[in-house]
Amino acid sequence: MINSVRLTLLAMWFGAAIFFSAVVAPAVFSVLRSFALSNSGEIAGAIVNRSLSIVNVAGFGVGLFLLLTLFVRKGSQGRIAFLLECLSVVVIVVGTGVGHWLIAAKMRALRIAMAIPIDQVAPDDPRRMAFNDLHGYSVKALGLAMIAALIAMTLISRRQRQ
Repeated sequence: MINSVRLTLLAMWFGAAIFFSAVVAPAVFSVLRSFALSNSGEIAGAIVNRSLSIVNVAGFGVGLFLLLTLFVRKGSQGRIAFLLECLSVVVIVVGTGVGHWLIAAKMRALRIAMAIPIDQVAPDDPRRMAFNDLHGYSVKALGLAMIAALIAMTLISRRQRQ
């Protein structure tokens, strides 16, 4: 029973993360830029940031729940599978936590420091360059958490079948 709950929560978060990454973020930027507004990137970024915040906090919460319930059926799988599942869940927690509370926080601070919409900041401005670097780290953190979620889902479903 607990494994079904764990797998369902993780699959729901993974689905939300995939939908956000593959549909929401690209669509928001594409649609808003099609209106040729001078601050379309700023508006799209605000929408995407809010959505990503929900995905990251949910992933962090689901990951904590998975960690807390990891030991419920510890004996029903091999040691390597157990350690791999534990590591995968830790990666989800760290990836989403760092993405939300460190990377996104620094990105918000940089946007405030720019004082004008990011679309109007020169590409070679050090703040814009730092922002772009942080964006790359954010994508990598979420991507790593999603890969870890796939591994954890595989291990949980495999254990459930046994």
